[in-house]
Amino acid sequence: MISNQLNALTLARLSANNTAILTPISKLLIGVLNVLQKNEYINRYEIINDLRGGFIKVEIGEKFNECREIRPHYFVKNKDIIKYEKRYLPAYNYGILIISTSKGLITHREALEKGYGGALIAYAY
Repeated sequence: MISNQLNALTLARLSANNTAILTPISKLLIGVLNVLQKNEYINRYEIINDLRGGFIKVEIGEKFNECREIRPHYFVKNKDIIKYEKRYLPAYNYGILIISTSKGLITHREALEKGYGGALIAYAY
């Protein structure tokens, strides 16, 4: 799963590094990184193919504090998202929950606006 890669991001931030190397590559990890980049938690990432499976080099942004996977992946309805926001995020309107929907990976705010439910994947703040 992606918990090792997300923990590597958090540990890189705690050790005052601005970059992290993530391996192995998966579509779910790339989707999570796209959501984090769109919400300015990471500045950019680069996929490097080295004929051994490759790795991703991530440049962590100033806004990033912690990112963890939510295990097990709870399936939530739109009306229950706020309950999980209170459980995983430190304060209201601070951080994001990443939700896997039939339309792709989105934040909990987008899911509330569009009326989607889905599986909770990760949180970041």
